[in-house]
Amino acid sequence: MRWKALFQDLEVQLAEAGVLDLESEIAERSRADLAAIALDERLRGSLGCHVGIHLGSGRVFAGTLTHAGSESLVIEEALHQVLVPYAAVGHYSGLGRFAVSEVSPVRRKLGLASALRGLARDRAELTVLVAGRSRDLQLQGVIDRVGRDFFDLALTLPGEARRAGRVADVATVPFHALDALRSRRGGEL
Repeated sequence: MRWKALFQDLEVQLAEAGVLDLESEIAERSRADLAAIALDERLRGSLGCHVGIHLGSGRVFAGTLTHAGSESLVIEEALHQVLVPYAAVGHYSGLGRFAVSEVSPVRRKLGLASALRGLARDRAELTVLVAGRSRDLQLQGVIDRVGRDFFDLALTLPGEARRAGRVADVATVPFHALDALRSRRGGEL
């Protein structure tokens, strides 16, 4: 009788150890999978969700996440679309737990400069929010040219079409100084 109880006890202990080993392996694999997720994949998993974008400068945008590229995102507010470079963001709120990989190799290569070149081509009227201590630094205009790490903004009065005689000045904005670009909703970014 004692032998039977001893063997049953050993079987229970081995079974419990097996379960613990399996749980430990699952937890380790979950951590490894999570470590491989990139921010843009996590943002892509939240497309269509209402999110908060809290910039390092203190500005906050809230709206529906409509695009998550390799270097920037677009949210739709009530009246505007806002393009935000990932480098300007301090933290996000409202992101879901899912992650979605970008399957298109072409879209994986399209960065901030590509989005800005599209805006320049479309001659979109923009408000450029410049990073820095002053949250009031905003430039109104149309992107004229886009380089590798900067863009030229032809400064115009709000509502004025970009014409050679109506450009007040040209501001060259380095990408690292860009907090966000805001356009009127309806015009595609």
